[in-house]
Amino acid sequence: MSSISPELRIREKLILDDATIPELPNHYRGKVRDNYDLPDGRRILITTDRLSAFDINLACIPCKGQVLTQTARFWFEATKDICPNHVLAYPDPNVVIGQHLNILPVEIVVRGYLAGTTGTSILTMYNKGQRSMYGVTLPDGMRDNQKLPHPIITPTTKAADGGHDMPLTPEEIVSGGLLPASQWRAVTEYALALFARGQKMAAENGLILVDTKYEFGTDASGRIVLADEIHTPDSSRYWFQDSYQARFEAGARPESFDKDVMRSWVAARCDPYKDPIPSIPAEIVLETAQVYIAAFERITGRAFDYPDPSEPVLARVRRNLAAYF
Repeated sequence: MSSISPELRIREKLILDDATIPELPNHYRGKVRDNYDLPDGRRILITTDRLSAFDINLACIPCKGQVLTQTARFWFEATKDICPNHVLAYPDPNVVIGQHLNILPVEIVVRGYLAGTTGTSILTMYNKGQRSMYGVTLPDGMRDNQKLPHPIITPTTKAADGGHDMPLTPEEIVSGGLLPASQWRAVTEYALALFARGQKMAAENGLILVDTKYEFGTDASGRIVLADEIHTPDSSRYWFQDSYQARFEAGARPESFDKDVMRSWVAARCDPYKDPIPSIPAEIVLETAQVYIAAFERITGRAFDYPDPSEPVLARVRRNLAAYF
């Protein structure tokens, strides 16, 4: 990790850990976002700097919420010709005003490589001997992190808090009544087209978009709309293009944005699911923040616009949302 930038050090204490605004109605606090549903059908989504890991909020990372919001903004604008999205306005660097949607009950993940670490990842399942998964059959003899013959969709159930997502096949989605066949076809077409655009644009900036998660919903007319976020460092896996082939041939882990700086530090010192979390050093927090900012700049090809250090983030958010009180 390179030395921490002076711009980031100036903003070390400038974090948005809680976005509770009493003047706004219908508050829902998620792991990372604070949401407010307005009576007219709009939703305010405020992305905080909370970092969720090990089923807890582990820490707050300066500028993380702005990075996620602005990365998603870049991609929403770059893909609006492919799929309608929920965005109505951006009144603040950490805030999006979106349509209220009925979120579809299927988690959509598109994968271009044999990768992943979770129980529902295709690499985990493949290494256990499975070849047929998610309605797709993969060939024998594939290696970790190998490019797939073509991108595939690996849908899962959307588990409630504390639950675990379960793999689904297209047949189970339709026959189980989760989505009608026409809606599943539309979601599939949107997801693959979005992923293709993402891979093409990522490649132009020297990156491989490996896999990503999409959230779709329907508006009042039943139209399918892209929601939440798109191609951010939290919802997607990116590898560096120039080192991929050599590392793959050597059997090494592909080079990527190492957002797990903090998770790795904690996991090396305790069982985070059972033990008290040790105090996390400020340098680890800042290293994680620098990774997120570097990811934004590499993904978008744009310089990160650091927030004004003289104004607390929540005060700025409140000022920019005053018209919605």
